Amino acid sequence: MSNKPVTVVAIDGPAASGKSTVARATAQALGWVYVDSGALYRGVTWKALRENVDTRKPADVAALLPQFAWEFFDDHRAIRFTIAGEDPGQQLRSELVREAVSDIATVPEVRAFIVGELRKMTEFGPLVMEGRDIGSVVFPDTPFKFYLDANPVERARRRAAELAQAEGRGDLDQVLSSLTRRDQKDSGRKTAPLQIPLGARVIDSTQLQVADVVALILGELRRAGVAP
Repeated sequence: MSNKPVTVVAIDGPAASGKSTVARATAQALGWVYVDSGALYRGVTWKALRENVDTRKPADVAALLPQFAWEFFDDHRAIRFTIAGEDPGQQLRSELVREAVSDIATVPEVRAFIVGELRKMTEFGPLVMEGRDIGSVVFPDTPFKFYLDANPVERARRRAAELAQAEGRGDLDQVLSSLTRRDQKDSGRKTAPLQIPLGARVIDSTQLQVADVVALILGELRRAGVAP
């Protein structure tokens, strides 16, 4: 087995900044494995709700962690998982999970647990991983760090459009209010707050299409000699 370090592209940014779409498209262009770190936090949230654990009580959430039995697998070059043998599937995107996940993400024990799991994923090969602390905490030594951002109203418009397509509803004002609360929680938490990682390239995607952002990232990777 080679001891050569696995290449990791870290893509961070606030909610609805386009991280998931860009990261998935970048991974597909490279033929690398895509990792949505937020899915793991949503997985903990889903399990906590299933077990009737109050997500606003950190000690109760932390006590739940030993009961997890994660199984990670590569599903068409994207990491998926089961918890205690169950695949949460689209339930990870439910409104209940979305509204509670920011509470879960503030629990230090949860963050430490998930960071450890994310670091193990290099065993799947080169990664494009997106989240809120990938370049600052999970893989701070990767030279390939990107921070995606966009105007809050544009982010809210995008998220509202996603919800309208997935659930048939998406009130812009309500979504903007929810994103604002999430930003405050993410940036204000004591453990691994949302921030621009040291050395990251900041990309404002407000006026850019997904293909434009992916092209910028691939261009940097080509200049570094890690992308064809």
